[in-house]
Amino acid sequence: MALPPVFDTLRLPVVAAPMFIISNPDLVIAQCKAGIVGSFPALNARPAEQLHDWLQTITEELDRHNQAHPDSPAAPFAVNQIVHRSNDRLMHDLEACVKFRVPIIITSLGAREEVNEAAHSYGGITLHDVINQRFARKAIEKGADGLIAVAWGAGGHAGQLSPFAFVQELREWFDGPILLSGAIAHGGAILAAQAMGADLAYIGSPFIATEEARASDAYKQAVVAGHAEDIVYTNLFTGVHGNYLRSSIEAAGLDPDHLPQSDPSQMNFSSGSSKAWRDIWGCGQGIGRVERVLPAAALIARLAREYEAARARLAAAAPASAAVAPV
Repeated sequence: MALPPVFDTLRLPVVAAPMFIISNPDLVIAQCKAGIVGSFPALNARPAEQLHDWLQTITEELDRHNQAHPDSPAAPFAVNQIVHRSNDRLMHDLEACVKFRVPIIITSLGAREEVNEAAHSYGGITLHDVINQRFARKAIEKGADGLIAVAWGAGGHAGQLSPFAFVQELREWFDGPILLSGAIAHGGAILAAQAMGADLAYIGSPFIATEEARASDAYKQAVVAGHAEDIVYTNLFTGVHGNYLRSSIEAAGLDPDHLPQSDPSQMNFSSGSSKAWRDIWGCGQGIGRVERVLPAAALIARLAREYEAARARLAAAAPASAAVAPV
């Protein structure tokens, strides 16, 4: 199945993941201008009234870019809506998205028909992030247009399934858009995601270490210095399992190797003066490829070079592979 037309202006098959606190209009605009879908969580705009300003800023700036560069228009942007019952802003934020005709709505922590219907009312699409087949089927049943397979190694709230198994099983019953999330920080991994059956890569953690990201310098440098083994998987901080930087957990006075389990109904955490949303840093396992803080456009350019190089290597290897006699 072909991707929806909203993705026609992509110059690289990538959607930037919406990151709590981190994603902001400057980062989204830079991502879209560089040719990938930029996104942010609606809850990053605080107070709630600020969401209107953010959407207006993004929409107007991308419109100006498109008028000035008709031959290379910006990619579309997306807004992430947390549909969990704890989000008392959902209807307010959804109304703002409808007003500005946000091209893509990303939904998380639940599947709600009314959210999908609202996006469809003006021609938008919805993508729902899932960690297993049960949640995936429920999302499609409730009207989502596509799925984001959040596999093992993804930053923030993540699942435990291998991306190989996850995408393969999704493709057995779903022929719509599939995005793959989980430790993708190299252009070769983008191509690998497509080879497995995904349409697009879903990338978050590398964008923490960009100049536009709303992260502290310490957070950015921790991502630059970190590797896969520095990631800890726990549900302590939000009640939902996710991946976090070991150094931030230690800085909060906790032992990353002996964390207690949290009540799944708990959606907030504090330990002394530390708060999960501020001091405990979400991050995925792919950060070993992040070598320094860059402008978002430079990071995307690097991913694009790596992606094209991987495609060239694959094409060069194809004749030799074809010459091998079947067993």
